[in-house]
Order: sequence, then structure tokens, then C-alpha cells
Amino acid sequence: MTPLAVLAGPASPADLVAARTQMALSLGWHIVFACLGVGMPALLLFTEWRAHRTGDAEYMRLARRWATAVGVLFAVGAVSGTILSFEMGLLWPGLMGVYGEVIGLPFAMEGIAFFIEAIFLGVYLYAWDRLSPRAHLLSGVPVMVAGVASAVFVVAANAWMNQPRGFDLENGRVTGVAPWAAVFNPAMPPQVLHMVIAAFMVSGFVTAGVYAVALLRGRRDRYHRLGFLVPFTVAAALSPVQVLAGDYAARFLADYQPTKLAAAEAVFPTGPNAPLHLGGLVIDGRLRYALEIPSGLSMLVGFSPGTVVQGLDRVAPADRPPISPVHLAFDTMVGIGMLLLLLSAWLALSWWRRRDLPASPWFLRIASVAGVLAVIAVEMGWVVTEVGRQPWIVYGTMRTFEAVNPAPGLWVGFAVVAVVYAFLTVAVVYVLRHVARTGHVAPQETEP
Repeated sequence: MTPLAVLAGPASPADLVAARTQMALSLGWHIVFACLGVGMPALLLFTEWRAHRTGDAEYMRLARRWATAVGVLFAVGAVSGTILSFEMGLLWPGLMGVYGEVIGLPFAMEGIAFFIEAIFLGVYLYAWDRLSPRAHLLSGVPVMVAGVASAVFVVAANAWMNQPRGFDLENGRVTGVAPWAAVFNPAMPPQVLHMVIAAFMVSGFVTAGVYAVALLRGRRDRYHRLGFLVPFTVAAALSPVQVLAGDYAARFLADYQPTKLAAAEAVFPTGPNAPLHLGGLVIDGRLRYALEIPSGLSMLVGFSPGTVVQGLDRVAPADRPPISPVHLAFDTMVGIGMLLLLLSAWLALSWWRRRDLPASPWFLRIASVAGVLAVIAVEMGWVVTEVGRQPWIVYGTMRTFEAVNPAPGLWVGFAVVAVVYAFLTVAVVYVLRHVARTGHVAPQETEP
């Protein structure tokens, strides 16, 4: 038990639920804007580059419009990110008090990347007509690089919670801290790869979805076609890559966090010929109503039906995560990923055959909600990552109840944060709709 819990006593179950619920709300809300902050700058720079390269005014029109959206999203993401940084210390003092010196480096590096992004975004937004086209385009490169770097460092910190490294624990005290070993922990490569690709896919599908709606409403001009094709093509090209990244992440779980994989697939007995379960509900300790692919999980993990997969029977009930939420979240994420892959293949086939969008209106109808589906997939992925690690906040080392703030009344903080996020949601929707409706673009420029 942490020193704080010893002095103040453990938190009540209600306060533990309040802290976890508040963190889930904050992370779930912030991750949407974090994804857009990672992927949108690259789309923006590509369209500006194409505008300078081809002289096409529609590319520049897109770049101006997207620059305004990036500015709005960055500002809101900065607010939600700041809330999260305070929550780490206020809600989980047991974690930060014991392990803060271990995981402080990635958070510090993320802060540096954030300030670089903020500085150069200001330059980019307000220097359209004050810099040469080449200099202005180059001023956006640090925005793109810093956005990706921020994601890398934050995910590295989360990966450390799944595979803690870079310290020794002696009598409950941390010694021998090696910050870079903590950053480059075993979980860092698969998690970073999976998350960064997901961020670009969310950015692409969300942006394309806006223009898919316009195309469905009959706006078939070049501006709206480019607005759809550029981001959708990026997201579509990454869809098969994400499938491979997800497979890599799942194999990692089989070796390093077998309990999480067992919960994701709702596998109870340990042994070879482990089936792959699609859907189903865990009722009375058994998975029911699932579509079962014999030996499917063993084949995916070790390329052989004889591969032994650890089941939940090897884990004490007190050390198991909630199985149904993890399993349903995992299946939802994978199902949406497969749907987006098929949608991407549909566009590729149509473009290969006749150099145009699919003629069926169903393509655009599905594409119009692809962004929402991509966001849901990311949220479900984080459910698997976080809920699947329970009851540990630091895997195998510190339990979640040991890290939570023992002060009473955490539900009050949750209520306040919920109101803040409700206000931010309304404000973001209003501002972005205003931008879309009025055509407001970056400073010093009127829309063509």
C-alpha cells in the first residue's frame, strides 16, 4: 500500500469509481482531439504543398479552411490535455508519488513537443501573407512533427504502465531509476505504432466524412471531391497497415500480457487449439452466443493449432479484468477495422477500374459515418488497453485502488469536469459549424 493510503486510509469504493469514471471521461474526450492533432497537420501540409506545386486554387482553398479547423482543435485539445495533467496528480497521487520520477521524462518531453507545436502553429496561422510560400510551408513541418512526437511520448508513458521498466523496488521505494529504459519499455513499440496509425486514420476518415455528406447533397464540384479524396485516400492506405499493426500488438499481448489477451478473446481454459471467438457474452463464467473459429487464436498467435494460449484459468479471480467489457470492446474495434478495410478496398477497386468514386450512393453513405466509426474503434481500443490491465494501474506492481486519492468527495470533481466537457463540446461544434457555414479561413485571406 502506498504511503498516502497508509496515512489517510484507503479510498472508498464509490470514490474509486468516481476517479476511474472521471479519468475515462477525460481520456475518452481528449483522445478524439489528440488524434486530429496528430493527423490533421499532415493533411494540411499536403494540400498546401499540392497548391504550390500545381497552382490549383482548390487545394489552397482546402488548406486555408483546414488551417482554421486545426487552430480550433489545437486550442480545445490544449484545454482537455491540461485537465488530464492535473487529474494525474489529483486523482492518482499514489501512482505519481511513487513512480513520478520514473515516468516523468516522457511527460516532460511531451510538454516540450506541445510548446514547439504551439509556437509554430501560431507562426503558421498568422504568417500566410508575411512569409514566402516555401517558408510558410516549412513553418508547418514542426507542427506536424511535434504533434506526432507528443503522441509518441504520451503513449510511451501509458505503455510503461503496461510493462513497467527502468527502476528497482526495494521495500516499497523506487531506486535505480533509468528514465530512458522506462520510455523504451517492451510495450512502447506496438502501442505507439498502433496509436499513431489510428490517429491518422481518424483524421482522414473524420475529415472525409464531412465532404462525403456534401457530396451526397449534390455538391460534386472539384473542391468537395478533393476534400473527400485527399483525407480518405490517406486513411484507406493505412487501413491494411493498421491490420498488421493490430496483429503485432495482439502477439505482443500473448507474450507479455496473456491475461489481457485471454480477456479480450474470452478464453478460459489454457491449452492448444484455442478458438477465436467473435461476439458473445460472458454469463456465469462462460462465453455464450459467440461464433467460434476452431484453433483460430492459436493460429493467429503462433501460426500453429498446437500453440498453447494461456486462459483465464491461470489467473486468480481477484487478478482478472472485467471480461465482458474487454471482450466486447475488442470485438467492436476489430469489427470496425475490418469494415473500414472493406470500404477502403471498395474505393481502390473503383479507382482502378474507372478512375472515379464508386457509383453506388451506399459508398458515400458509409463513408459519411466512417469517421465516427474510426473514433469508436479508437475508444474501444483504449478500453481494451486500460480496462484489460485491471486490477493493476502499474501492471503486476501497483493496484488501482492503491493509487487513487483517498480524500472523500471525488464525485464532486467528476461532476465539475463533466460540465466543463459538455460546454467544450457545444462550443467546438458551434465554432466548427460556423467555419463550415461561413467559409471563414486563415487570417489575412478571404475565401476564393
